[in-house]
Amino acid sequence: MTRGPTLPAHRLPYLPKPLDAFNAAPADEARALLLHCLHSLRWARRMADHRPYPDLDSLLAAADEAAYDLSPGDLGEALAGESLPELPDDTYSAAHMALSAAHAAYEARFGHTFVICPGDVHPDEVIDRILEGIRSRLTNDPEEERIVAADELRRLARTRLATCLRGAGPHPSAAPPRGVANPNASAPGK
Repeated sequence: MTRGPTLPAHRLPYLPKPLDAFNAAPADEARALLLHCLHSLRWARRMADHRPYPDLDSLLAAADEAAYDLSPGDLGEALAGESLPELPDDTYSAAHMALSAAHAAYEARFGHTFVICPGDVHPDEVIDRILEGIRSRLTNDPEEERIVAADELRRLARTRLATCLRGAGPHPSAAPPRGVANPNASAPGK
């Protein structure tokens, strides 16, 4: 039995990677996505103005550098845009009350929302991590806490960028940030 000619391999059309789309997006769209990751206009402008990024590692390194350069005003702006993470619906009311009380004490002491990057913490343990973080950081002096909060914001921005640009290259897996169910979804305000 003879076979007919071999068909050429089927190739899928080129689909842009999320990083390619980010690099090519209009500046206002890129800034909107960036503001979703860190609520600082100066940081978002700086990141958008330095496009294109050759790979995700370069983008994340630039995000870190730009976050380290936040002025006290930029930091205040970024902190004002943050809120506590939403708790799962089945969370006990006692946990809600404990979190509310701890957050109120933190906000009264430092004047801004508590921020923490939970990293790879299992969702069932997030509330414990938040409460532990608030309680331990309440002992910080205001300057020390400003430095810790800035570092947590930097880590949050990095995690959110990696999540939004999933598929742009190798990076650690990250849970979607609050309000992002689909990494391909439009940034808020779109």
